[in-house]
Amino acid sequence: MNAKLEMPDIAATARPLARETIDWVGMSQISLPVNMLQEDGRLQPVVAHLDIHVDVVNPEVKGIHMSRLYLLLNDFAADQVIDANSLHQLLSNICESHEGISESAIIQFRFDYPLKRPALKSEFSGWKPYPTVIQVVQSKGEYAIELGVTVPYSSTCPCSAALSRQLLQQAFRDDFSNQDMVPREQVESWLRSERGSVATPHSQRSYARIWIRLDPAEVAALPVIDLINRAEDALQTPVQTAVKREDEQEFARLNGANMMFCEDAARRLKSALNRVSSYKDFWVRVEHHESLHDHDAVAVVSKGIPGGYKPLLQR
Repeated sequence: MNAKLEMPDIAATARPLARETIDWVGMSQISLPVNMLQEDGRLQPVVAHLDIHVDVVNPEVKGIHMSRLYLLLNDFAADQVIDANSLHQLLSNICESHEGISESAIIQFRFDYPLKRPALKSEFSGWKPYPTVIQVVQSKGEYAIELGVTVPYSSTCPCSAALSRQLLQQAFRDDFSNQDMVPREQVESWLRSERGSVATPHSQRSYARIWIRLDPAEVAALPVIDLINRAEDALQTPVQTAVKREDEQEFARLNGANMMFCEDAARRLKSALNRVSSYKDFWVRVEHHESLHDHDAVAVVSKGIPGGYKPLLQR
């Protein structure tokens, strides 16, 4: 019987072309089903796309063991739920698997978090996906965890609304110029007619892209739902799922009651996030995808703490 041939391991035996360290090396766009631990203790299954990387601090090593990283992720997805403690243990296992090669590890999970949202007025409801990112890093013995969500909402332009009201006022004056007194019933009928909407303000699909930094010692389940709810409560005009006429009318009322420039939306979110002590730091980018212009209106805010998120345009 022939002995099994020993297979070559170039990454372990060959010398590097140059004696240099590497900041990060690993794999991107790994797809795995995982379970998120919700704040109420229930599990939420999602399909995540993962990036996983380690550093190379030993300049004599040619490459890392990517198969070890993948197998650790595969075992994690099969046996664990995503929470602050399990992610910390996963990072520790990754660094141990590359002892003598790596000292740091970083993992990023990207997925859509599904939430069932009730209609504004009717009895219906529907599912809405929220793009979510979890990033965990272990470096020099320090463990850091960040959470990012994207919340879509509607924004009605205050300037456009004021200009529309002026045109509405002019149309009313033109139509009733020969009357000193206009009966209430006639005014109500006019307002319900097409003349009552001779001009309408423009609004746009808008997005709040929010990142928060958490203290691993203070959290177990990651506050995805809490963060989404706080953002939508601050903005008051989240996009809807199931909609009947009464829901659409209520949505129009909410837009009228919460007209916003991008600056207004950014300030609303900053105030709301500043009130949450467990959010150690935050960065927010709001984008109003304009219907008037062929460009977006953008505002960025951050908590502004020493050593925290920098007020960069992109994160």
